[in-house]
Amino acid sequence: MAPLAFMAVILSLLNNQVCFVFGDIGTASPYRPPYLPTRCYGNSQDQFPPGNLFVAVGEGLWDNGAACGRRYRLRCLSGSKKPCKRGSIDVKVVDFCPKSPCPSTILLSTDAFAAISRPRRKINIEYVQI
Repeated sequence: MAPLAFMAVILSLLNNQVCFVFGDIGTASPYRPPYLPTRCYGNSQDQFPPGNLFVAVGEGLWDNGAACGRRYRLRCLSGSKKPCKRGSIDVKVVDFCPKSPCPSTILLSTDAFAAISRPRRKINIEYVQI
């Protein structure tokens, strides 16, 4: 095989295997109902964005409540049994992690979790504030 053709094959294989990360890395777990009341907005139904793409965050992102209303773009990077779906989602912070210690960096609503991953307990994610 000619050196140039060999290089093209290698680059093609790498393109399918390499994942570029541009945000912070963390973990995500499902955040199950009931969702109300939240630490950010109490019992208001208006707090939930279209598509119910919202999250609760752990201590590292909570920032003494300043995280309320922040938006993050996130995507699934990995997990057991290849759970990731392609693409990213935009989510809104509406709550503080209800468990101590929090099992993940971010807890995704069931709709948000289903949008980026097949059903699992925990996945690795990339996230960036938008």
